[in-house]
Amino acid sequence: MAEGARYCFIVRWLDPTSALIWKYQFFYNTADSSIEMYDIKNQKIFLKRVSHPEIRLEHLYIGGTFVLYSRQLVVEDYGDDFTRKELSNLQETTIAVIKPDAIDNVGKIIDIIYSNGFLVKQMRMCKLSSQQAAQFYKAHAGKHFFGHITSHMSSGPCVALELVAEDAISKWRLLLGPTDSVEAKVKAPSSIRAEFGSDETRNACHGSDSPSAAKQESDFFFKDKSLGFCAKLKHCTLCLIKPHAVFDGFAGIIIDAILKRFVITAMELVTFGRPSALDFYELYNGVCSDYHAMAQELSVGPFIAMEVCYESGDDNPVNDFRDFCGPPDAAMCKALRPSTLRAQYGINKVKNAIHCTDLPEDGVTECTYVFTHKFNPTQEATVYKNHNLR
Repeated sequence: MAEGARYCFIVRWLDPTSALIWKYQFFYNTADSSIEMYDIKNQKIFLKRVSHPEIRLEHLYIGGTFVLYSRQLVVEDYGDDFTRKELSNLQETTIAVIKPDAIDNVGKIIDIIYSNGFLVKQMRMCKLSSQQAAQFYKAHAGKHFFGHITSHMSSGPCVALELVAEDAISKWRLLLGPTDSVEAKVKAPSSIRAEFGSDETRNACHGSDSPSAAKQESDFFFKDKSLGFCAKLKHCTLCLIKPHAVFDGFAGIIIDAILKRFVITAMELVTFGRPSALDFYELYNGVCSDYHAMAQELSVGPFIAMEVCYESGDDNPVNDFRDFCGPPDAAMCKALRPSTLRAQYGINKVKNAIHCTDLPEDGVTECTYVFTHKFNPTQEATVYKNHNLR
């Protein structure tokens, strides 16, 4: 990153009232973390240069979202050749897959990902069929190990992640270590495969080996949200790791703590626009004075949604999990329930790290809303195709 640089991006905003897309040039000045915006359609300044330290350059990758003055903006492209040249290598993407043999260590591995400076652009848990696993590994069809890897990949849930970082492909593969976990334990004992893998097939994680492979694998896992759908939608509760806790790098630690007492049966990185956040929290409208603030917090960036169940899968975990998270006010938690998730990772009543289902009868409803995408995540793309730009 160049010191004192002025980077330019093309961002878009979906006006929820008119259902029109607005496009802007968005400028980020590294010298003082100030921003500017220019209205492309009307060819005039939309926002004069102003300091806004809450927005960091890390937010500004292709496909990333951030909130500015209650508007959720999507980064669509680089705005000039200088920005593209300077940042494209810094914002390379790769696909990581946490395999079925390492699913119990998913929290630890996600913590390693965040601790090593990766941003998570997309993530979802899925359970592949044998045919889908064969499709994913089709480049290895005919090789002696093909049957073993497809059988293993379809043996249980996996978690696919699209990662963003400088030289992300080589950086992730270096963290993984040699393909054979036995070899990794000797040659790279601190690598992920050495720590969590056991052999050449059950080697904990997969990593893309080239930009073209990363693109194909991203399309495989993330174009079709129904691929390998694994949410149970019964005897469950919803857990959301809120945007501030995700961006601060606490997600992996929180997931690992949850797995010590519960089972995670579905997981996805989700982004809500403000209308979806208001809709999700509608139950609190008129009941909770923080209703609008809660919706604002949930719409400022991506959060991690999880369907949480008991190991047996036969009882309702809502009350137990709510107690595990602690009271809504994180400040109160720190004094009265210091071992709870909200006490450890929350800040206040709104930025309290975790949303969890409050009422036993709402667990299935909330999980269904998120994991069957009743908030309509394709609405923006549909509007974009069917309306003229302002």
